[in-house]
Amino acid sequence: MVLIFLIVIGLYYVSNASAIAQDQPLSQPMVYVVNIEGTIEPGLASYVKRVLGEAENANADAILVEVNTFGGRVDAATEIRDHIVGFPGQSIAYVKGRAWSAGALITLAAEKIAMSRTASIGAAETIPKEEKQISALRGEFEATAENRGRDAKIAAAMVDADIAIEGLVQSGKLLTLTAQKGKELGFIDLIAASREEVLAEFGLGEAKITEPTQNWAEKLARFLTDPTVSSLLLVLGFLGLLFEVTTPGWGVPGTVGVLALFLFFGGRLVIGLAGWGVIGLFILGFVLLLIEVFIIPGFGITGISGIISIFASLVLSFRNIREASFAISFAMVVSFLVIIAMAKRLGKSKAFGRLVLRTAEHTDEGYVATPIRQDYIGKVGHTLTFMRPSGTVIIEGERIDAVTEGDFLREGCEVEVIKVEGPRLVVRAYKPGGEGGNQT
Repeated sequence: MVLIFLIVIGLYYVSNASAIAQDQPLSQPMVYVVNIEGTIEPGLASYVKRVLGEAENANADAILVEVNTFGGRVDAATEIRDHIVGFPGQSIAYVKGRAWSAGALITLAAEKIAMSRTASIGAAETIPKEEKQISALRGEFEATAENRGRDAKIAAAMVDADIAIEGLVQSGKLLTLTAQKGKELGFIDLIAASREEVLAEFGLGEAKITEPTQNWAEKLARFLTDPTVSSLLLVLGFLGLLFEVTTPGWGVPGTVGVLALFLFFGGRLVIGLAGWGVIGLFILGFVLLLIEVFIIPGFGITGISGIISIFASLVLSFRNIREASFAISFAMVVSFLVIIAMAKRLGKSKAFGRLVLRTAEHTDEGYVATPIRQDYIGKVGHTLTFMRPSGTVIIEGERIDAVTEGDFLREGCEVEVIKVEGPRLVVRAYKPGGEGGNQT
């Protein structure tokens, strides 16, 4: 009896639990939205990494990657591609406008691709257009397409102009697909007019949408790591340091240059391209330059060490030596061209003419150089002023600037000319009975 009672009680609780479970609504799916807009650069990769990390921690069912970009840096696009491929949930890409160049690689990383009716994808030309770069990027496109079950040859034709596909693209042309053509080829999954339509098609119409925006640090990092902006910062940094190294003291050019380099490193610090060790190396170089400018006269080992430290920190702030060499070389060339242009421009200005003597005095115009006074050697005269050690002497009734060998002589002392150095006489105290010329 006891056993039957326990079985009845157990069945009662099981039935109640089932009823409660049936009454409870199913959990609402969650979708995180990632916006790929503007130039693709390391700052954008940092933003995508953060959002996908948040989505994974929240156990999101899917991510929706909305794409509208002309492209950008391949290394940043490859990093974003890896984050999307590694996401454990469903991944959907929605091309709202253009997915060109590096944007096409990001789009191919998603499991599902939707495009608006006016969108396009492809045109992934490498810069520089060299076989090594083309081969590497083509391999990325092919592997990504194969991983998602898409035609790898179509993906490769977006990168390599040597690939021809009959009826689609001829040799010598890069492939760019419209939404309609992509749907006909089965390369994309859907043509949709809105985000809601995309989500509804893939069973996520009732999903909770989370759309993290870029924080201020990521926005600033995106701006500072933009290829154009970062190149400009390097140019300003080099120009400022060049002006300070070649002029005495410290002024506005050096301050602007150092500020530009700090902004350059700051953006890279936020996105993880540069660590505190690299920043410390730059600060060390800057301190060494300050020591050279303010404490140690001239320009020697301290200043050279400072420049080497700064250049080393710049190299380490890039992903590889090739990228660093290209960026630094470009900045240096532009800096020298700017200096040359400024020199020519200033050379013609009236303000510069007040500082620099442009006129020349030629002998055919009646100008003569200071006469050589070799015939004064051995002559005796007297000091007209104190000699400390330079001053004025009178030789044969002529006032002449002179200098001693280091001795200090009073006014009225007899002196003897012992040497002539250009227009200047070198004298010493006259000793009667010694060799010398006629006394005046």
